[in-house]
Amino acid sequence: MSKISVIIEREYITRVRKKSFIIMTILAPVLLALFIVVPSLIMMNQDTEMKKIAVVEDGTDLFKNAIPNIKNTEFVYLGNVKLEEIKNNFEQAGYYGILYISPEVIHVPEAVQLISRKQPPILLLEHIENSLEKEIERQKLLSYKIENLDEIMKNVRTRVSVQTIKIDESGNVKETSTGVAMVLAYITSFVMYFLVFVFGAQVMRGVIEEKTSRVVEVIISSVKPIQLMMGKIIGLALVGLTQFLIWIILTFAIITAVKSALIPEQKITEAVQSIPQDIMSQNAAAAMQTTTVTTTEPVQASEFIKIFNSALNQPWGLIIFCFIYYFITGYLLYASVFAAVGSAVDNETETQQFMLPITLPVILGLFVAMSTMQNPESSMAFWFSIIPFTSPIVMMARIPFGVPLWEIALSMFLMAVTFIIFVWMSAKIYRTGILMYGKKSSWKEIWKWLTYKG
Repeated sequence: MSKISVIIEREYITRVRKKSFIIMTILAPVLLALFIVVPSLIMMNQDTEMKKIAVVEDGTDLFKNAIPNIKNTEFVYLGNVKLEEIKNNFEQAGYYGILYISPEVIHVPEAVQLISRKQPPILLLEHIENSLEKEIERQKLLSYKIENLDEIMKNVRTRVSVQTIKIDESGNVKETSTGVAMVLAYITSFVMYFLVFVFGAQVMRGVIEEKTSRVVEVIISSVKPIQLMMGKIIGLALVGLTQFLIWIILTFAIITAVKSALIPEQKITEAVQSIPQDIMSQNAAAAMQTTTVTTTEPVQASEFIKIFNSALNQPWGLIIFCFIYYFITGYLLYASVFAAVGSAVDNETETQQFMLPITLPVILGLFVAMSTMQNPESSMAFWFSIIPFTSPIVMMARIPFGVPLWEIALSMFLMAVTFIIFVWMSAKIYRTGILMYGKKSSWKEIWKWLTYKG
């Protein structure tokens, strides 16, 4: 055991002292924190450029004042103006662009054009489309001669925002977010894919380098091949765990610091409606009351705080525990196979014929994990989270959405059994292949090493 510990220490110290390890350890949490924070900052700091858009209709005024002004955007309705008259000089007139509306839009949805020198923002296009759709619907309703239609439409217009609440078996409730769960599932599954594949490939390259330089002949004169293989695999596993734990600490520290720095306390007033029991009654509108509540939540940062709090409500203890377990077992499974492949070849070029059966389950697991975010309870998601070759990636994509503990326990048990079997099989291949030179290996040859008794 002392010989294995020496190999583990050598592999660990050599890897953590490399500049690439230090750079990636520091850079990855920064990139991850930016991935979480930047979208929220973009939402808080929208484009401040004032846009004036000329609205031109083809000889009608059906949609005059139909599109309300929004922040940083003003719609100017030009009457008795032809499109060709201002099409080439709208910038000189101070307009960002021209919104041309044809009367055919009632029957042809594409009969609206926004002409500009720049690509317009997607939110601006959505605002125009939604406004025109509502106006067309209103005009169609007017054709039915309904009295007080505008007032009725104003009273019935309602906004709904679904808040997701998760309740456990003991009755405790937590506010959650499907969007946060999807982002977390994507990050954990992709990081698992990256770590298992990258560190497993490093084991293979290390074995090939030692075999090519004939250093391995000196090493195995003092240790058994199985001890050398396990020492390399465990040493790199500890490197990966060290990097992962540092990533967790730095990521949370950066996100917390950014949240504190960019979201100062600020008082706002929030309108709260008191809804009567019979909302369909004729006097419902009169019964609506508005009260004012003072809160310390800033207006621009409210969405960011909501996302941040939803992220904190995730089962982080279970996520971290499962990530470490699946990383260790998944890494040991694939790293042992990578080590066996590395021992069977003389250079990295010869590994191509053996790589497809190894990489295919990992890549397949990543694709299944992406689809799992849309339907985490599907039968495909269940089976691929149980099958050991894909469970480290797929199960990590399911956990943020909630997985029964018996499924996690079954997946972990099968994972442990499988990696023990594969480590044993890889050790048999490694002990023979590590001393084979000059002969190109094949699957038939590897099978002979695997079944060799002695």
